[in-house]
Amino acid sequence: MSATAIRRTVLAASAVSLALVVTACGGGEQGGEDKQAKGGTTSTSDKPAAKTLTAAELEKLVVAQGDVEGHKITKPGKADVFAPGSVSVEKAECDAVGQVLSALPAGKPTATVQRLVVQESEASKKGMPSMEELAEMTEKEAEEATLDSLDITKTMTSLWSYEDDGAEQTLATLREAGKKCAGGFAMTIDGEKQQVTKVSEEKLTAGEDAVAWTVGTTQDGSAGETKVVVFRQGATLAGFSSFNIAAVTRGEAFEQPTAVVEAQATKLG
Repeated sequence: MSATAIRRTVLAASAVSLALVVTACGGGEQGGEDKQAKGGTTSTSDKPAAKTLTAAELEKLVVAQGDVEGHKITKPGKADVFAPGSVSVEKAECDAVGQVLSALPAGKPTATVQRLVVQESEASKKGMPSMEELAEMTEKEAEEATLDSLDITKTMTSLWSYEDDGAEQTLATLREAGKKCAGGFAMTIDGEKQQVTKVSEEKLTAGEDAVAWTVGTTQDGSAGETKVVVFRQGATLAGFSSFNIAAVTRGEAFEQPTAVVEAQATKLG
């Protein structure tokens, strides 16, 4: 296999990787509207206020290594997250979607924590083939081997704590924004422009209330999909932004990070 073909395969995968990393990671601070369930609105005026958790309390409740079998859980580094204010959207009503898509909170939580959760396939554990191995493969074999090494699902997991009914209000805002922005919108992350092409609602049950979407994006001609989940437990929202480079490049569907969501829901009680 020629060096040019090898380079083309690796660069193509890298382009998709960049597009997806830009859509699926983030960190920072930001609140929203009222609990809605199946088109209805529930008043919470007669309920005791849920406890607003501190950062220290969230640290004890966020998923940790060993909580999700077959997944590696670590604190994200600087390169894994976006700074507050680094994400902007063309349509104001779509701001909440753009924030959680990028693993930034909607609204204004009082405390936040995040973890990077990584699930590697058996194929990816073999790593990227060496140049010598690639040189002995056909172009198709080299492309498949490269994508196998990238068959890794990464989920940025966040906990955001709000005062009063802020968590309920924010989740209601997210649900409404998902409907209004289903057809897509333009957004900018760290100065890089990209297009959200769809916000498709998915069925998922977690916590006291939840929203889940598949969000399609394009950037520099590369298309991608990110799985997004936000659920509420008391005054806390748990957010998940998940992607798999290999699956998207191959045009294959990948599932919501249900194992991670379930583990986090269990810890929040």
